[in-house]
Amino acid sequence: MILAWIGAALIGLSLGLLGSGGSILTVPVLVYLVGEPDKLAIAESLAIVGGISLFGAVPYALKKQIDWRSVVIFGIPGVLGTYLGAALSQYVAGVVQLLLFAVVMLLAAFMMFRPARVKPDDQGHAHRSPLKIGLEGLTVGVLTGLVGVGGGFLIIPALVILGGLPMSLAVGTSLLIIAAKSFSGFYKYLHLMSEQGLTINWTLILLFTAIGIAGSVLGSKLNSRVSNEGLRKGFAVFLVAMGVYVLGTNVPRVLVPTAAVQAAH
Repeated sequence: MILAWIGAALIGLSLGLLGSGGSILTVPVLVYLVGEPDKLAIAESLAIVGGISLFGAVPYALKKQIDWRSVVIFGIPGVLGTYLGAALSQYVAGVVQLLLFAVVMLLAAFMMFRPARVKPDDQGHAHRSPLKIGLEGLTVGVLTGLVGVGGGFLIIPALVILGGLPMSLAVGTSLLIIAAKSFSGFYKYLHLMSEQGLTINWTLILLFTAIGIAGSVLGSKLNSRVSNEGLRKGFAVFLVAMGVYVLGTNVPRVLVPTAAVQAAH
């Protein structure tokens, strides 16, 4: 279990250092280090990610570095999308969810290798389509509900490119949106897990959230002392390795039953 606590600290540390991407570690840590069933891990990850993100958003709110218009335009469709994604999860096998999760990890790695080239001081208030922003929020929300990731690596570029926000506002706004989406999805999963006879491990959630928050505080303090670009690329390499590992361990779970059925006939 010590490895699991180290994993929890790394989730918070990476969030504090990079501002996004760390929450994508939560599901693998819960599945492979804690031994939680796939669907339960996805549900619990939403509560953990939501708690860490909400705590992280507080300093930005106090500094008035949250764009509330974007929270509404992007966040509300995102909350609805996450609830919808969680509802759809009951029709998707856990192994398929993990395969989707692996694809998301590889997508996150790609986004980190090639970060959006946007000027940090972009204040361009050219017309930004609320419909496009809302659709992006809905899409990322469904993804969050299905695979249990916060989606910060998708939200921040969307807020900057589609919403025209400077990075100083995008990070805090993203954290608040992630928290709202995650809690929405977790609320739906609470009912689904109960119906499937699975019990949420509240002690695990609280411990992971607390350790993750401590890690994020440390990460934010170290942020100015390390190369952000080098960290992003290093983390991207790690995500590729993890994504390949998740694919390698779950593709056989999909193929073997099929082979067994064919052999029976």
